[in-house]
Amino acid sequence: MTACGAAYRSFIGNLGQAGRRMLIVRQLCKTFGRPAVDHLDLTIAGGEIYALLGPNGAGKTTTLRMVCGLLTPDSGSIEVAGADALADPARAKQVMAWLPDEPLLYDRLTPLEYLEFVAGLWRVPTVLARERAQSLLRELGLWPHRGEPCEGFSRGMRQKTALAGALLHDPALLIMDEPLSGLDAAASRQVKDLLRARVLTGRTVVLTTHVLEVAERLADRIGIINAGRMVAEGTFVELRDRAGSGQTTLEDVFLHLTAEQPA
Repeated sequence: MTACGAAYRSFIGNLGQAGRRMLIVRQLCKTFGRPAVDHLDLTIAGGEIYALLGPNGAGKTTTLRMVCGLLTPDSGSIEVAGADALADPARAKQVMAWLPDEPLLYDRLTPLEYLEFVAGLWRVPTVLARERAQSLLRELGLWPHRGEPCEGFSRGMRQKTALAGALLHDPALLIMDEPLSGLDAAASRQVKDLLRARVLTGRTVVLTTHVLEVAERLADRIGIINAGRMVAEGTFVELRDRAGSGQTTLEDVFLHLTAEQPA
C-alpha cells in the first residue's frame, strides 16, 4: 500500500467525525495582470454541499483550479483533508476529484471502457471498479448506453459519464464547475440525488453554478465572492437575513450583496 493510499484509507475511516474540516483555504491570492483571487479565506466541513457563487470574473473557477492543483497560487495556503495541497499535492489529490464544465472524454470509448481506463489510473482494484462502475452508470441513467461510443452522446450524457469517472475512486472531496450545465430536468435530478447521497456518508461537494435556484435548493452553505474576495457566506436563510427585508430569493440576495461590493 502506498503512503497516499494509506493516508486516504485512514481518512475515509474517520469520515463520520462531525464537523471535520475538509477544505481550508487561507489568504489565497492569484493575479493575472489584476487580482483574480484576493486574500480569500474559505473553510468547508465534511458532509456538506457548498456552492461558491459570484459574477463572471469573480474568481470562482480560479479558486477551484488552485485547490485542485491546476494553478499555482501566488501566495496563501490550501489544506485538503489534513494534507497540505501545496507542499504535498499528491496526497491531497488522492482524496479529491475535479469535474470541469467541459469534461474531456475519449470519444471512441464506451462508458464502461472509459471507467475501466479511469480505474486503472487510480489503481482501483478490478472487482471493486466493476461494481462501482455498474452502480454509477445505473444511478445516472447511463446503463442502457454502457456499450455505445461516447462520440454519439449528448452534452448531458457526456457530463454524466465524466461525473461517473470522477466518482469512481470514491473521492472525499468532489469539486465541480457548473455540474448541471446541459442536463435536462430528469438528469439534473439524478445528479442531485447522487450528490446528496454522497454527503450523507460524510463526503463533501463544492460546486459553482450560475443557476442560482440550484444553489438555493441544493447547497447546505453558500459563499458569494466578488473581485476575488468573499462578500458573504452562510446558509441561504443567513444570507437572506443579512441582505435585509425584501430579498426573498437567492437571486435577490445575490444581486443585493454583489451590488454592495463593486468589482
